[in-house]
Amino acid sequence: MARLPRLVLLLSGKRKSGKDFLAEELQNRLGPEVCAILQLSAPLKEQYAKEHGLDFRRLLDSSNYKESYRQDMIRWGEEKRGTDPGFFCRIVVEGATQPVWVVSDARRLSDVEWFQDVYGPAVQLVRVVASEEARKRRKWVFVAGVDDAESECGLDQGVTFDWVITNDGDELSLDSQLEKLLRFVGSQL
Repeated sequence: MARLPRLVLLLSGKRKSGKDFLAEELQNRLGPEVCAILQLSAPLKEQYAKEHGLDFRRLLDSSNYKESYRQDMIRWGEEKRGTDPGFFCRIVVEGATQPVWVVSDARRLSDVEWFQDVYGPAVQLVRVVASEEARKRRKWVFVAGVDDAESECGLDQGVTFDWVITNDGDELSLDSQLEKLLRFVGSQL
C-alpha cells in the first residue's frame, strides 16, 4: 500500500494565475524528496492524446498546440468524470510517496471532494489569484467555452479556501505569502 501523505495542497485558480509556478516554487523550497507535484490534467491529457493520435508532451506545455485542443479535451474529460468523478484523481496519486503532495490544478468540486474524502484533514485548499492585467501580461486571452466553463469556474463559489495566494507579479509579496505557507507545511511534517 502506498504511503499516505502528511499534507495535500490542492491548488486552484484561473488560467495564467501561476498555479504551476507556485507548485514549482514549493517543490524547489521543500525539495523533491519531500514534495511531489501532481497534475490532474496529466492523465487526462495522456489518455486524450492516445485516443486522438496527438503528441502527449505538447499537450502538457503552455503552447498553442494545447490551446487548440483545450475545448475538446474539456468535453472529453467531463464525459470521463461523469461516469467516475475520481478517475483522474486515483491515477495521479499512484506511486507518490513524498510526505507533501501539491496538486497543481484542482479545478472542480468533485476533485476537492475526492481528496477530502480520501485524505481528510491532510488536505489544504490553496487558491492562486492574479488580476486580469497580470494574467494578460502572461499571455492570457479570454476564450469563450474555456474561461467560462467548469474547468475554469468550478471552484469560484461554494469552497472555503485555507490559503489565498496573490500572484500579480510582486515578488516580495509572493515570497512573504510563500514563507507563511511553508511555515505551515513545516509544522505538519
